[in-house]
Order: sequence, then structure tokens, then C-alpha cells
Amino acid sequence: MKTAAQEAGSTAYPGRGIILGCSEDGKEAVIAYFIMGRSTNSRNRIFAPEGEGIRTEAFDPSLLEDPSLIIYAPVRVLGDTTIVTNGDQTDTVYDGLKKGLTFEQSLRSRCFEPDAPNYTPRISGAVYRTKGAFSYDLSILKSNHGDPASCSRFTFNYEHPFAGEGHFIHTYQKDGNPLPSYEGEPTPVAISGDIDTFTDELWNALDGDNKVSLFVRYIDLETGSCQTRIVNKHTK
Repeated sequence: MKTAAQEAGSTAYPGRGIILGCSEDGKEAVIAYFIMGRSTNSRNRIFAPEGEGIRTEAFDPSLLEDPSLIIYAPVRVLGDTTIVTNGDQTDTVYDGLKKGLTFEQSLRSRCFEPDAPNYTPRISGAVYRTKGAFSYDLSILKSNHGDPASCSRFTFNYEHPFAGEGHFIHTYQKDGNPLPSYEGEPTPVAISGDIDTFTDELWNALDGDNKVSLFVRYIDLETGSCQTRIVNKHTK
């Protein structure tokens, strides 16, 4: 099993990625979300704290072109549930859970992004903490082999995660034109070290030209208290 950093760095352009798992000592839930970009518009972003979550912002507002697919809240918190996604479906899941829908049910109203010819998959995750324990879901909504007439939906649930193990899902298999969508189940990855070690290794593994921002959170399973790290390529 590769480490999360090794897997994230195995291709120059995994796009946007979510890693959910359990810390090496088994005491914390681990969440990581990163964004990458090839265009000026995609690279012109930073992560900024917003409440208990984060929001993407334009680093240089004068360079902002189309905000519809790049400005959103990747992370929101509802009680002991933390939601992380690569688009405005964060709000869809948040609102659905508040109404009593499941994670999967909430996402049935959504599909891949309308950015032809890539039709970028929507990837989403949710971590559910109960005192001393947790589980998590991961989802990907993608076009059927690049055909925008058909949406394929996959949801994966992980109960009683092993210490030191997580699962990694991202939007693209690799760089390309059009970009090929991620395939298969979320990849098992090893998680080691404290939050600073994990953050540094993951950030340093991402391609230097394409990486934009990284969010990492460790959640104490007993108390629910959080440690959070945000790394932006551009800093104000």
C-alpha cells in the first residue's frame, strides 16, 4: 500500500482529490482535500476559513473569469458530520442531511460538472463521528465514458476504519485532453504521522506546477475537537 502522499504524487494531474481515513494511532479521523489547476482561472485560487469549514476565493479578483465551477465551499460541518466535496454539492449534501436524507440520496439530484469536453466528476465525502468511533462515505458522479447523456453514480461506505489507513479518490486518472475521469474504487492509502507531517508530505508530493491549495483536518474521536491546516500556493 502506498502512502497518501505517494499515491497523490504518482501522476502530474490528479485534479481535485479527497482523502478520508484514520490516524496512525487510531484516535483521530483524517480529512484531506486538495485542488490543482492548469488554467489561469483554476490556479487563481486560495482556501480561506469560513465558519467550521472553508471556501475557495480568487487570489487576484481581477483575474477571475468564470466563478461558477471554481468558487464554492469545499468543507462544511453539520453537528458531528464533516462534508467535503469538489464543488457546490457540499451545500446539496448539507441541506439533504438536514432534511433527513442520506448522503447518497442527497447527491441523486446532482451529476458531473458541465465543463465539456472533460465533464469533471463530482467527488464527495462525509465523515460521521460518534464518541470514540467514526465511519465515512465517498462518492463519485461521472459521465459514462465521456458521454454527457449518461451519469454513473458510485457511493462507497467504510465502517470501523483501520488505524493508519484511508481511501483516496480524485477527479482525473492523469493529465490529458480531454481529461480522463477517475476509474474504480477509492484507492487504499497508508496514513502516518501527526497533522503537520501528513500535511507537509502530501503538499510536497503534489506536482509543483499544478498544485493550488490543500486542506487537512484531524478530528479527535473522543472529544470532536479539530486541528486544521491550510496551505495555499499563493499567499496574501
